[in-house]
Amino acid sequence: MSSDRTALSRRQAIGAVLGASAAALGAVLLGDGPRAAESRPSPRGDAEILKFALKLEATQAAFYADAVSRGALPGELADFAAVVGAHEREHERAIRRALGAEAPPAPRFAFGDASADPDAFTRAARNLEDLGVAAYNTYAPSLTRGALATALRIVAVESRHASWIRDIAGDLPAPYSAEPRKSGASAMAALDDTRFIR
Repeated sequence: MSSDRTALSRRQAIGAVLGASAAALGAVLLGDGPRAAESRPSPRGDAEILKFALKLEATQAAFYADAVSRGALPGELADFAAVVGAHEREHERAIRRALGAEAPPAPRFAFGDASADPDAFTRAARNLEDLGVAAYNTYAPSLTRGALATALRIVAVESRHASWIRDIAGDLPAPYSAEPRKSGASAMAALDDTRFIR
C-alpha cells in the first residue's frame, strides 16, 4: 500500500469513526422522528433490546472465532478477525452481565465458507459490522440510562470495526454524513438473513 493510500485510508477511517459516533449520540439526544420521540424506555424494553444485541454480538464473536480457528484468511483479514473477534467476545460478556439471569444461551451457528473464503468473509464481516452500528443506533433512544451507557461504549467500537473492514474491502469507510437508522424489524431480519444462526 502506498503512503498516499495509507494516509487517505486513515483519514477516511477517522471520518467514519467520528461520523458513526456522532450519529449514535445524535439519535440518543434528538431521536429519529416520532417513533423514537414516543418511545418509553423501561427495564422490560431494555431486556428485549439487549437480548437482540446479545444475539448479534454472539454471532459476530462466533464468526470471527471460527475464521481464526480455520486459519484460511491472509494478512490484514486475519488480523481483523483476531482483533475484532476479541472485541466482540468482550461485547458479548458485557451484555450478558447487563442482562444477568435473563441472558439466554448462545445459539448454534454454521458459517459455511463465509469464515474461510477471503472474499466471502469480507462481505459477511462488512455486513455484520454495518448491521451492528445500525442496530445500536436504532435501539439507543429506547434504552434506559444504564443500558444506554453499555450500548454507547459498544457502538463507538463497532463503528471502528465497520470502518476497518470497509477499508480492507476497498469501500468508502464513511459512506454517509449521518448513519441511517433501520427499523427494529429490519435489523432483526438482516441478522436472520445471514443464515448463520441455526
